Amino acid sequence: RYRGLTLVLTFLCYTSYHLSRKPISIVKSQLHPNCSALGPNPRNDSNSSTWCSWVPFDGDNYKELFGALDNAFLVAYAIGMFISGIFGERLPLRYYLSGGMVLSGLFTALFGLGYFWDIHVLWYFIVVQVCNGLVQTTGWPSVVACVGNWFGKGKRGLIMGIWNSHTSVGNILGSLIAGVWVSSAWGLSFVVPGIIITAVGIICFFFLVEYPEDVGCSPPLHHDAGGVTSNEKDPEAVTSNERPLSISGQSGADRSDSPKEPAEEPEAISFLGALRIPGVVEFSLCLLFAKLVSYTFLYWLPLYIVNVAHFGAKEAGDLSTLFDVGGILGGIFAGLISDYTGGRATTCCVMLVIAAPMLFLYNHVGQNGIGTSIAMLIVCGALVNGPYALITTAVSADLGTHESLKGNAKALSTVTAIIDGTGSIGAALGPLLAGLISPTGWNNVFYMLIAADVLACLLLARVVVKEVRGWCGCMARKRGYVRT
Repeated sequence: RYRGLTLVLTFLCYTSYHLSRKPISIVKSQLHPNCSALGPNPRNDSNSSTWCSWVPFDGDNYKELFGALDNAFLVAYAIGMFISGIFGERLPLRYYLSGGMVLSGLFTALFGLGYFWDIHVLWYFIVVQVCNGLVQTTGWPSVVACVGNWFGKGKRGLIMGIWNSHTSVGNILGSLIAGVWVSSAWGLSFVVPGIIITAVGIICFFFLVEYPEDVGCSPPLHHDAGGVTSNEKDPEAVTSNERPLSISGQSGADRSDSPKEPAEEPEAISFLGALRIPGVVEFSLCLLFAKLVSYTFLYWLPLYIVNVAHFGAKEAGDLSTLFDVGGILGGIFAGLISDYTGGRATTCCVMLVIAAPMLFLYNHVGQNGIGTSIAMLIVCGALVNGPYALITTAVSADLGTHESLKGNAKALSTVTAIIDGTGSIGAALGPLLAGLISPTGWNNVFYMLIAADVLACLLLARVVVKEVRGWCGCMARKRGYVRT
């Protein structure tokens, strides 16, 4: 019962986080719309073709200003994430998570209140974005740590693949909610999501249970299903442990023969100690480029559809949700395959390899009809977000309970923050580069995204090779060929 409650609550929490991030991408096309399509200029004293745009986004450099807004949030998020994991290991997760959600709701609403307060100063919106980026770092390390505390490694990829659909569900809901008011009063596109995340944060404060021990439940055993050891499935021991460990670091056999003694509370792992865990550096750098691609779509896809397919702001926002629908399917598929094969890195690498040509095809033929556009968006969303979802959930939880930690559960939040924080650097670079490159043509933006996918794949090459060697060794042992 408590495991189900934890899944539902953390799902709702991070859904509301992404719900509050999405409106900026929908509102961009309204801050600088095509004024000529709205009819004659009602301002008789002005001949400007941008009379309907929101100052200061009415100039020719509006794409660079939109990129600055995105970058203000994402750079602050990336910097804050490295610090957030350290605090998450040392503070009660329930207080830390709910407090961050209330503050996120406040700053999200403040951005929208700029519409009602008639604010036209760029620095106001940038400062609000920076503050929002910092407080939103409380979310991911906290929810992954809570789920990791309740679930072992047996079917973690599938469970977390399904659970990680909160990212895409939040993006979809954020797009739909923002689209309701984007053409009438765009400030409400931010105020309403701000109220929603605040309400969910209050619910989280009263009902979230951090650890199984808090309600008298036994902690999960972090082992693989089927009795296959880590040496047989994964030489990096990324996906399993050779022996199930309790929180105190003793195996079940050792505990049964020794007298019960009060276990000492393990110390939280240091930043450098987390970096020494095998696989952390490789997956962190891979996520940097994978998240660069995902967040470029998150912030720029609606504007791309408006410019290329010539849809309205609401229609483009609704169509962009199909990318997140594909993300849901990709996350579940990646988790299921990686659980079955035991190869997290190989699963990510294969999906990244296929994603590169699909991005090229979407840019060149994806707008040749609504049916083609829908299919291509779903496929691209699955291939781009599948590896991103797998690394930020199952891989992060696996590395945070790695056998080298000897049962220390005080590393999960720090490891998660390092991986997602490194990925957030790419999330900051992607929209910034898109803002700088898009004036030269959207083709160049997609070439940049394809190059990022290829680099993400190459960075996992060493872990992939070790996983393949582990599979070959396992097959040789099953056939009776054992090297002495």
